[in-house]
Amino acid sequence: MVTEDQVRQALRNVLDPEIGKPIEDIGMLQGIEVNDGSVRVHVLITIEGCPLKDRITSDVTNALRPLGVERVDVELSPMSEQQRAELVTRLRGSAAAAPQQQRQFFVGTDTTVIAVASGKGGVGKSSITVNLACALAAEGHRVGVLDADVWGFSVPRMIGVTGQPVGFNNMILPLESHGVKVISMGFFVPEETPVIWRGPMLHKAIEQFLGDVYWGELDFLLADLPPGTGDVSISLASFLPGASMLVVTTPQEAARKVAERAGKMAERTNLRPLGVIENMSWFACPHCGERTSIFGAGGGQEAADTLGVPLLAQVPLMPELREGGDEGRPIVVTDPDSPAGQALRDAARRVAQSTRSKVGKPLPLMASPGAAMAGGHAGNHH
Repeated sequence: MVTEDQVRQALRNVLDPEIGKPIEDIGMLQGIEVNDGSVRVHVLITIEGCPLKDRITSDVTNALRPLGVERVDVELSPMSEQQRAELVTRLRGSAAAAPQQQRQFFVGTDTTVIAVASGKGGVGKSSITVNLACALAAEGHRVGVLDADVWGFSVPRMIGVTGQPVGFNNMILPLESHGVKVISMGFFVPEETPVIWRGPMLHKAIEQFLGDVYWGELDFLLADLPPGTGDVSISLASFLPGASMLVVTTPQEAARKVAERAGKMAERTNLRPLGVIENMSWFACPHCGERTSIFGAGGGQEAADTLGVPLLAQVPLMPELREGGDEGRPIVVTDPDSPAGQALRDAARRVAQSTRSKVGKPLPLMASPGAAMAGGHAGNHH
Protein backbone atom coordinates (compact mmCIF):
# COMPACT_ATOMS: atom_id res chain seq x y z
CA MET A 1 0.00 0.00 0.00
CA VAL A 2 1.28 3.46 -0.91
CA THR A 3 2.33 5.73 1.96
CA GLU A 4 1.86 9.45 2.46
CA ASP A 5 5.64 9.97 2.27
CA GLN A 6 5.72 8.26 -1.14
CA VAL A 7 2.89 10.48 -2.36
CA ARG A 8 4.58 13.61 -1.03
CA GLN A 9 7.87 12.62 -2.67
CA ALA A 10 6.14 12.02 -6.02
CA LEU A 11 4.45 15.39 -5.81
CA ARG A 12 7.86 17.10 -5.53
CA ASN A 13 7.89 16.90 -9.32
CA VAL A 14 4.66 18.89 -9.66
CA LEU A 15 5.39 22.54 -10.35
CA ASP A 16 2.91 25.37 -10.37
CA PRO A 17 2.70 26.06 -14.12
CA GLU A 18 2.71 29.85 -13.67
CA ILE A 19 5.33 30.21 -10.93
CA GLY A 20 7.55 27.30 -11.92
CA LYS A 21 8.27 26.05 -8.40
CA PRO A 22 7.15 22.82 -6.63
CA ILE A 23 3.64 23.24 -5.21
CA GLU A 24 4.84 22.08 -1.80
CA ASP A 25 7.58 24.71 -1.64
CA ILE A 26 5.18 27.60 -2.22
CA GLY A 27 2.47 26.46 0.18
CA MET A 28 0.03 25.12 -2.40
CA LEU A 29 0.08 21.49 -1.24
CA GLN A 30 -2.47 21.73 1.54
CA GLY A 31 -2.98 18.08 2.48
CA ILE A 32 -2.73 14.41 1.47
CA GLU A 33 -5.16 11.64 2.44
CA VAL A 34 -4.28 8.01 1.66
CA ASN A 35 -7.04 5.37 1.82
CA ASP A 36 -7.22 1.83 0.46
CA GLY A 37 -5.92 2.23 -3.08
CA SER A 38 -6.99 5.85 -3.42
CA VAL A 39 -5.34 9.20 -2.71
CA ARG A 40 -6.98 12.58 -2.16
CA VAL A 41 -4.73 15.62 -2.66
CA HIS A 42 -5.78 19.09 -1.49
CA VAL A 43 -4.18 21.84 -3.58
CA LEU A 44 -4.53 25.57 -3.09
CA ILE A 45 -4.75 27.72 -6.22
CA THR A 46 -3.86 31.40 -6.28
CA ILE A 47 -7.28 32.72 -7.30
CA GLU A 48 -10.79 31.45 -7.95
CA GLY A 49 -11.09 30.53 -11.61
CA CYS A 50 -7.34 30.00 -12.10
CA PRO A 51 -6.93 29.37 -15.86
CA LEU A 52 -4.54 26.44 -15.30
CA LYS A 53 -6.68 24.39 -12.89
CA ASP A 54 -6.99 21.48 -15.32
CA ARG A 55 -3.24 21.41 -15.87
CA ILE A 56 -2.55 21.24 -12.12
CA THR A 57 -5.08 18.41 -11.74
CA SER A 58 -3.55 16.39 -14.57
CA ASP A 59 0.02 17.01 -13.36
CA VAL A 60 -0.84 15.75 -9.86
CA THR A 61 -2.66 12.71 -11.26
CA ASN A 62 0.17 11.84 -13.66
CA ALA A 63 2.79 12.22 -10.91
CA LEU A 64 0.99 9.62 -8.73
CA ARG A 65 0.21 7.16 -11.52
CA PRO A 66 3.62 5.37 -11.33
CA LEU A 67 2.88 4.55 -7.67
CA GLY A 68 0.06 2.23 -8.77
CA VAL A 69 -2.66 4.32 -7.13
CA GLU A 70 -6.09 3.14 -8.31
CA ARG A 71 -7.83 6.48 -7.88
CA VAL A 72 -6.60 10.05 -7.48
CA ASP A 73 -8.92 12.85 -6.36
CA VAL A 74 -7.54 16.38 -6.64
CA GLU A 75 -9.42 19.01 -4.63
CA LEU A 76 -8.69 22.60 -5.64
CA SER A 77 -9.61 25.58 -3.51
CA PRO A 78 -8.55 29.24 -3.73
CA MET A 79 -6.05 30.72 -1.29
CA SER A 80 -7.23 33.10 1.38
CA GLU A 81 -6.02 36.70 1.27
CA GLN A 82 -3.48 35.90 3.98
CA GLN A 83 -2.19 32.85 2.12
CA ARG A 84 -1.76 34.91 -1.05
CA ALA A 85 0.15 37.56 0.91
CA GLU A 86 2.41 34.83 2.36
CA LEU A 87 3.01 33.47 -1.15
CA VAL A 88 4.05 36.88 -2.45
CA THR A 89 6.40 37.34 0.52
CA ARG A 90 7.85 33.86 -0.04
CA LEU A 91 8.51 34.59 -3.72
CA ARG A 92 9.69 38.17 -3.40
CA GLY A 93 11.15 38.45 0.07
CA SER A 94 9.91 40.95 2.61
CA ALA A 95 11.98 43.88 1.37
CA ALA A 96 9.95 46.47 -0.50
CA ALA A 97 11.47 49.31 -2.47
CA ALA A 98 10.81 52.79 -1.18
CA PRO A 99 8.31 54.38 -3.54
CA GLN A 100 10.16 57.69 -3.61
CA GLN A 101 13.35 56.15 -4.94
CA GLN A 102 14.10 55.35 -8.57
CA ARG A 103 13.60 51.60 -8.71
CA GLN A 104 16.11 49.41 -10.52
CA PHE A 105 15.59 45.81 -11.53
CA PHE A 106 17.75 42.72 -12.16
CA VAL A 107 20.73 44.46 -10.53
CA GLY A 108 23.06 41.95 -8.91
CA THR A 109 21.26 38.98 -10.49
CA ASP A 110 22.44 36.46 -13.07
CA THR A 111 19.81 37.65 -15.55
CA THR A 112 21.15 39.15 -18.76
CA VAL A 113 18.80 41.91 -19.92
CA ILE A 114 18.83 42.74 -23.63
CA ALA A 115 16.86 45.66 -25.06
CA VAL A 116 16.04 45.05 -28.72
CA ALA A 117 15.85 48.40 -30.52
CA SER A 118 15.44 49.85 -33.97
CA GLY A 119 15.53 53.38 -35.21
CA LYS A 120 12.40 53.03 -37.32
CA GLY A 121 9.39 50.77 -37.47
CA GLY A 122 8.83 48.00 -39.97
CA VAL A 123 12.27 46.42 -39.82
CA GLY A 124 11.06 43.25 -38.09
CA LYS A 125 12.29 44.05 -34.58
CA SER A 126 9.49 42.18 -32.78
CA SER A 127 9.86 39.19 -35.08
CA ILE A 128 13.60 39.08 -34.33
CA THR A 129 12.93 39.41 -30.57
CA VAL A 130 10.42 36.55 -30.52
CA ASN A 131 12.60 34.23 -32.58
CA LEU A 132 15.72 34.98 -30.53
CA ALA A 133 13.77 34.29 -27.32
CA CYS A 134 12.42 30.97 -28.63
CA ALA A 135 15.86 29.98 -29.92
CA LEU A 136 17.45 30.72 -26.53
CA ALA A 137 14.70 28.74 -24.77
CA ALA A 138 15.25 25.80 -27.14
CA GLU A 139 18.92 25.83 -26.08
CA GLY A 140 17.82 25.29 -22.48
CA HIS A 141 17.96 28.88 -21.23
CA ARG A 142 15.25 30.38 -19.02
CA VAL A 143 13.89 33.27 -21.06
CA GLY A 144 11.36 36.09 -20.67
CA VAL A 145 10.11 38.69 -23.16
CA LEU A 146 8.95 42.11 -22.01
CA ASP A 147 6.90 43.68 -24.81
CA ALA A 148 7.77 47.31 -24.08
CA ASP A 149 6.24 48.52 -27.35
CA VAL A 150 3.20 49.82 -25.49
CA TRP A 151 1.57 51.40 -28.56
CA GLY A 152 2.49 48.86 -31.23
CA PHE A 153 2.48 45.62 -29.23
CA SER A 154 2.71 42.54 -31.44
CA VAL A 155 4.61 39.99 -29.36
CA PRO A 156 1.50 38.08 -28.13
CA ARG A 157 0.35 37.38 -31.68
CA MET A 158 3.84 36.53 -32.91
CA ILE A 159 4.68 34.11 -30.10
CA GLY A 160 1.20 32.58 -30.09
CA VAL A 161 -0.03 33.36 -26.59
CA THR A 162 -3.50 34.60 -25.61
CA GLY A 163 -5.37 35.15 -22.37
CA GLN A 164 -5.05 37.42 -19.39
CA PRO A 165 -2.32 37.01 -16.77
CA VAL A 166 -3.33 36.08 -13.24
CA GLY A 167 -2.68 38.89 -10.77
CA PHE A 168 -3.02 39.16 -7.00
CA ASN A 169 -1.50 41.27 -4.20
CA ASN A 170 0.29 43.55 -6.70
CA MET A 171 1.94 40.57 -8.35
CA ILE A 172 1.31 39.51 -11.97
CA LEU A 173 2.19 36.08 -13.33
CA PRO A 174 3.38 36.19 -16.96
CA LEU A 175 1.94 33.92 -19.62
CA GLU A 176 4.13 31.36 -21.39
CA SER A 177 4.57 30.07 -24.93
CA HIS A 178 7.31 27.93 -26.51
CA GLY A 179 9.05 27.91 -23.12
CA VAL A 180 9.22 31.73 -22.99
CA LYS A 181 7.55 33.88 -20.30
CA VAL A 182 5.77 36.88 -21.82
CA ILE A 183 4.20 40.10 -20.58
CA SER A 184 2.63 42.66 -22.89
CA MET A 185 0.14 45.51 -22.95
CA GLY A 186 -1.64 43.28 -25.46
CA PHE A 187 -2.85 41.08 -22.59
CA PHE A 188 -4.71 43.98 -21.01
CA VAL A 189 -6.32 45.83 -23.92
CA PRO A 190 -8.04 44.46 -27.06
CA GLU A 191 -5.70 44.18 -30.05
CA GLU A 192 -7.60 46.82 -32.03
CA THR A 193 -7.71 49.38 -29.17
CA PRO A 194 -5.17 52.22 -29.39
CA VAL A 195 -3.12 52.99 -26.27
CA ILE A 196 -3.08 56.79 -26.02
CA TRP A 197 -0.63 57.48 -23.23
CA ARG A 198 2.00 60.09 -22.50
CA GLY A 199 5.36 59.92 -20.76
CA PRO A 200 4.47 59.46 -17.06
CA MET A 201 1.91 56.70 -17.75
CA LEU A 202 4.34 54.88 -20.04
CA HIS A 203 7.03 55.13 -17.36
CA LYS A 204 4.65 53.61 -14.80
CA ALA A 205 3.60 50.81 -17.17
CA ILE A 206 7.22 49.77 -17.78
CA GLU A 207 7.91 49.92 -14.03
CA GLN A 208 4.96 47.58 -13.38
CA PHE A 209 6.01 45.17 -16.12
CA LEU A 210 9.44 44.93 -14.47
CA GLY A 211 8.55 45.18 -10.79
CA ASP A 212 5.09 43.68 -10.40
CA VAL A 213 5.54 40.75 -12.79
CA TYR A 214 6.95 37.63 -11.15
CA TRP A 215 9.59 36.62 -13.68
CA GLY A 216 11.20 33.98 -11.48
CA GLU A 217 14.82 33.08 -12.19
CA LEU A 218 15.68 34.06 -15.75
CA ASP A 219 18.88 33.66 -17.74
CA PHE A 220 17.73 36.20 -20.33
CA LEU A 221 15.10 38.93 -20.42
CA LEU A 222 14.54 40.40 -23.89
CA ALA A 223 12.77 43.76 -23.99
CA ASP A 224 11.12 44.63 -27.31
CA LEU A 225 11.38 48.43 -27.45
CA PRO A 226 9.20 50.73 -29.53
CA PRO A 227 10.97 52.25 -32.55
CA GLY A 228 13.09 55.34 -31.99
CA THR A 229 14.58 56.90 -28.89
CA GLY A 230 11.56 58.13 -26.96
CA ASP A 231 10.07 57.93 -23.48
CA VAL A 232 9.85 54.15 -23.19
CA SER A 233 13.49 53.58 -24.18
CA ILE A 234 14.69 56.21 -21.70
CA SER A 235 12.53 54.78 -18.91
CA LEU A 236 13.71 51.24 -19.57
CA ALA A 237 17.33 52.33 -19.47
CA SER A 238 16.79 54.01 -16.09
CA PHE A 239 15.17 50.87 -14.64
CA LEU A 240 17.79 48.49 -16.07
CA PRO A 241 21.24 50.00 -15.55
CA GLY A 242 23.94 48.18 -17.45
CA ALA A 243 21.60 46.24 -19.74
CA SER A 244 22.71 45.46 -23.28
CA MET A 245 21.14 46.79 -26.47
CA LEU A 246 20.72 44.83 -29.68
CA VAL A 247 20.01 46.93 -32.78
CA VAL A 248 17.86 45.60 -35.63
CA THR A 249 18.07 47.20 -39.07
CA THR A 250 17.42 46.44 -42.71
CA PRO A 251 20.19 46.84 -45.30
CA GLN A 252 19.15 50.15 -46.85
CA GLU A 253 20.84 53.44 -46.05
CA ALA A 254 17.76 55.13 -44.58
CA ALA A 255 17.20 52.38 -42.01
CA ARG A 256 20.90 52.13 -41.19
CA LYS A 257 21.23 55.81 -40.34
CA VAL A 258 18.24 55.71 -38.01
CA ALA A 259 19.41 52.44 -36.44
CA GLU A 260 22.77 54.03 -35.66
CA ARG A 261 20.93 56.79 -33.82
CA ALA A 262 19.18 54.18 -31.67
CA GLY A 263 22.50 52.49 -31.00
CA LYS A 264 24.15 55.74 -30.00
CA MET A 265 21.30 56.41 -27.59
CA ALA A 266 22.59 53.37 -25.70
CA GLU A 267 25.85 55.14 -24.97
CA ARG A 268 23.99 58.05 -23.39
CA THR A 269 21.71 55.94 -21.22
CA ASN A 270 24.14 53.36 -19.78
CA LEU A 271 22.96 50.59 -22.10
CA ARG A 272 25.78 48.64 -23.71
CA PRO A 273 25.55 48.16 -27.50
CA LEU A 274 25.81 44.41 -28.00
CA GLY A 275 25.50 43.84 -31.74
CA VAL A 276 23.49 44.41 -34.89
CA ILE A 277 21.11 42.04 -36.65
CA GLU A 278 20.34 42.82 -40.27
CA ASN A 279 16.86 41.66 -41.24
CA MET A 280 15.46 41.20 -44.78
CA SER A 281 19.02 40.93 -46.07
CA TRP A 282 18.04 39.27 -49.35
CA PHE A 283 15.34 37.21 -51.00
CA ALA A 284 16.31 33.82 -52.43
CA CYS A 285 14.32 32.64 -55.44
CA PRO A 286 12.48 29.45 -54.43
CA HIS A 287 13.11 27.96 -57.89
CA CYS A 288 16.73 28.75 -58.71
CA GLY A 289 18.09 29.99 -55.37
CA GLU A 290 19.39 33.26 -56.82
CA ARG A 291 19.64 36.00 -54.19
CA THR A 292 18.06 39.40 -54.79
CA SER A 293 18.99 42.25 -52.44
CA ILE A 294 15.55 43.88 -52.42
CA PHE A 295 16.47 46.45 -49.76
CA GLY A 296 20.05 47.02 -50.84
CA ALA A 297 23.14 45.62 -49.17
CA GLY A 298 25.70 46.42 -46.51
CA GLY A 299 23.64 48.52 -44.10
CA GLY A 300 23.89 46.08 -41.21
CA GLN A 301 27.69 45.83 -41.45
CA GLU A 302 28.06 49.60 -41.71
CA ALA A 303 25.85 50.15 -38.65
CA ALA A 304 27.86 47.54 -36.72
CA ASP A 305 31.15 49.17 -37.73
CA THR A 306 29.89 52.62 -36.70
CA LEU A 307 28.74 51.36 -33.30
CA GLY A 308 31.86 49.22 -32.81
CA VAL A 309 29.92 45.98 -32.34
CA PRO A 310 29.67 42.73 -34.31
CA LEU A 311 27.09 42.01 -37.01
CA LEU A 312 25.44 39.02 -35.35
CA ALA A 313 23.30 37.81 -38.25
CA GLN A 314 21.92 38.53 -41.69
CA VAL A 315 18.39 37.16 -41.83
CA PRO A 316 16.99 36.50 -45.31
CA LEU A 317 13.51 37.59 -46.35
CA MET A 318 11.27 34.51 -46.29
CA PRO A 319 7.47 34.33 -46.56
CA GLU A 320 7.52 31.62 -43.87
CA LEU A 321 9.09 34.05 -41.39
CA ARG A 322 6.23 36.50 -41.90
CA GLU A 323 3.58 33.75 -41.87
CA GLY A 324 4.97 32.35 -38.63
CA GLY A 325 4.67 35.79 -37.02
CA ASP A 326 1.04 36.11 -38.07
CA GLU A 327 0.17 32.61 -36.85
CA GLY A 328 2.12 32.59 -33.57
CA ARG A 329 4.54 29.95 -34.82
CA PRO A 330 8.09 31.38 -34.81
CA ILE A 331 10.27 30.01 -37.61
CA VAL A 332 13.01 28.85 -35.20
CA VAL A 333 10.35 26.47 -33.78
CA THR A 334 8.56 25.38 -36.98
CA ASP A 335 11.50 25.29 -39.42
CA PRO A 336 14.74 25.74 -37.46
CA ASP A 337 16.94 24.53 -40.35
CA SER A 338 15.57 27.02 -42.90
CA PRO A 339 17.97 29.82 -43.90
CA ALA A 340 16.16 32.34 -41.67
CA GLY A 341 15.75 29.84 -38.82
CA GLN A 342 19.43 28.94 -38.94
CA ALA A 343 20.53 32.59 -39.04
CA LEU A 344 18.37 33.43 -36.01
CA ARG A 345 19.54 30.36 -34.05
CA ASP A 346 23.16 31.26 -34.76
CA ALA A 347 22.47 34.83 -33.63
CA ALA A 348 20.93 33.54 -30.38
CA ARG A 349 24.04 31.45 -29.68
CA ARG A 350 26.30 34.42 -30.36
CA VAL A 351 24.19 36.62 -28.08
CA ALA A 352 24.43 34.02 -25.32
CA GLN A 353 28.18 33.65 -25.73
CA SER A 354 28.93 37.39 -25.89
CA THR A 355 26.80 38.29 -22.85
CA ARG A 356 27.93 35.34 -20.75
CA SER A 357 31.61 36.06 -21.44
CA LYS A 358 31.22 39.61 -20.10
CA VAL A 359 29.55 38.73 -16.80
CA GLY A 360 31.54 40.20 -13.96
CA LYS A 361 33.76 42.32 -16.21
CA PRO A 362 33.53 46.11 -16.33
CA LEU A 363 31.78 47.43 -19.42
CA PRO A 364 33.99 49.35 -21.85
CA LEU A 365 33.88 53.12 -21.60
CA MET A 366 32.33 54.68 -24.67
CA ALA A 367 34.64 56.97 -26.60
CA SER A 368 31.85 59.36 -27.53
CA PRO A 369 32.28 62.77 -25.86
CA GLY A 370 28.49 63.00 -25.72
CA ALA A 371 28.39 59.88 -23.56
CA ALA A 372 30.86 61.39 -21.13
CA MET A 373 28.80 64.57 -20.93
CA ALA A 374 25.55 62.67 -20.46
CA GLY A 375 26.69 60.72 -17.45
CA GLY A 376 30.39 60.07 -17.46
CA HIS A 377 30.09 56.57 -16.02
CA ALA A 378 28.68 54.46 -18.83
CA GLY A 379 31.27 51.80 -18.15
CA ASN A 380 31.06 51.46 -14.39
CA HIS A 381 28.18 48.98 -14.16
CA HIS A 382 28.94 45.29 -13.86
